[in-house]
Amino acid sequence: MLRISKITDYGTLIMTHMAWQPERLYSAAELADSLGLGLPTVSKVLKALGRHQLVSSLRGAHGGYKLARPAREITVADIVDALEEQPFGLTECSASSGVCGLESGCRIRVNWMHINTVVRRALEDVKLADMIEPVPHVVLGAPAALPTVAASGHGDHAAALAANVHPVRGPDSRAKHPIS
Repeated sequence: MLRISKITDYGTLIMTHMAWQPERLYSAAELADSLGLGLPTVSKVLKALGRHQLVSSLRGAHGGYKLARPAREITVADIVDALEEQPFGLTECSASSGVCGLESGCRIRVNWMHINTVVRRALEDVKLADMIEPVPHVVLGAPAALPTVAASGHGDHAAALAANVHPVRGPDSRAKHPIS
C-alpha cells in the first residue's frame, strides 16, 4: 500500500492548523491540545519542519511557532520531504539509483519512474493553502480539481466557525488522534 507516515500526516495536520492564522504564534503544547496529538510528537514534527524552513520559531515567554512563508508558497511535497526519512519514491529505484540488483535489466523501472513523477507533481501542485478548504464531495472515478483558498487566505473560515465546525478536525471537536 502506498501511504505517508503518521508523522507526515500529523505534520500536514499541524501545518494546516497553523495556516488558518499564519501570523499567529503557536506553542507546541497548544497545538498538541488543539489537535489531540501528544506533545512529544508535535515537538518532534515542529523541529523537523523548522530544520526545513517551513516553520520559524521565536523563543521566550511569548514565543512559539508560525509558518515561515505564506501557505500558498508551501506544498504538500515540501512537508513530505521535511518529514519522511527516505527520499521520495514509490519504489527503491525511483527514489535512488543503484539500490536494486535488478535495476539494470528491469523492464518496468521506466514505468515506475513515470508513475513516481506523476505522484510527485501532484504533491507539488497541492499547496498548504489548498489543504485548508475541504475537498467537495465527488463521485468516484470523476476527476475533480482541488479548490483554492480565496485571496484572504481563509476561504470559508467564518462559515466553519459559525457552524461550530473545527477548521481542521471537522465537526467533532472532541475527536482525538490515537497516537502521540
